[in-house]
Amino acid sequence: MTAEETQRRVVTQRGLWFEEFETGVLYQHRPGRTVTEADNVLFTTLTMNTQALHLDAAFADALPPFNQRLVNSMFTLSTLVGLSVAQLTQGTIVGNLGFGEIAFPKPLFHGDTLYAESEVLDTRESKSRPGEGIVTFSHVGRNQHGDVVATASRKTLVRKRPAADS
Repeated sequence: MTAEETQRRVVTQRGLWFEEFETGVLYQHRPGRTVTEADNVLFTTLTMNTQALHLDAAFADALPPFNQRLVNSMFTLSTLVGLSVAQLTQGTIVGNLGFGEIAFPKPLFHGDTLYAESEVLDTRESKSRPGEGIVTFSHVGRNQHGDVVATASRKTLVRKRPAADS
């Protein structure tokens, strides 16, 4: 390595260590994700969900009140959480501990863009796993019009900052 390379500051994208989370902080995750028909059909068929509201345009088009296919709500939930990963948990999460209070107040349609935001509701050190802590998030998904299309709470187990990084 040259002297210039050893002095260069290097930034590696990662999520936050447990100590970096603060309750009450709201993270807005960008960019959003525009959902296509292909996304919806692929996810729906991969997960063996044969619901006609997701797959059958003629059926869904004739069914009030939406008169069009709906994006699979499990895709919406998965994408909502996925949009938060790079900013919050990339490489620092140990695993999801559970989800609660999941709701879909309005549907997402083909061509809609999903935007995500996450708030840290609670943090506490793990009692059984030294070097890790539990972070509770509130996730909110909005479409391009600002309408809330999904909400969820999530508990995660997150690594503490390694001693070498202190």
